[in-house]
Amino acid sequence: MSAAPNLIDLDSVETSAPPRANGELVFAEPWESRAFGMALTLHDSGLFAWPQFQAALIARIAAWENHHPEGECFSYYTQWLGALEDVLAGDGTVFTDEIAQRAEELAARPAGHDHRDDEHGHGHGHGHGH
Repeated sequence: MSAAPNLIDLDSVETSAPPRANGELVFAEPWESRAFGMALTLHDSGLFAWPQFQAALIARIAAWENHHPEGECFSYYTQWLGALEDVLAGDGTVFTDEIAQRAEELAARPAGHDHRDDEHGHGHGHGHGH
């Protein structure tokens, strides 16, 4: 397996290069940075070759450009996450129905579900750093 992709590898194909501002990666939402990190971590662990992921991302972007609904805004990291799902489902690491089921379960959770005040026996906001 090749080494982890560096910034040059991430930018090697213009159509799949991540969004940047002043040379820094840009994530509009926390899930975007998590999706980015998941792909890099899974690649680093040897689960797939970077060109395999890059080809899936390019295919996702092209499909969106050719067939997106009228008025739908492009989301780079939605395509990124879809490409990761394609790669993982394509080699049998996960199955598409498992991805869909888990996504539905996560979407059904209420806002703030993963950070309850009573988990630690106290509320937050008192400056202890978590």
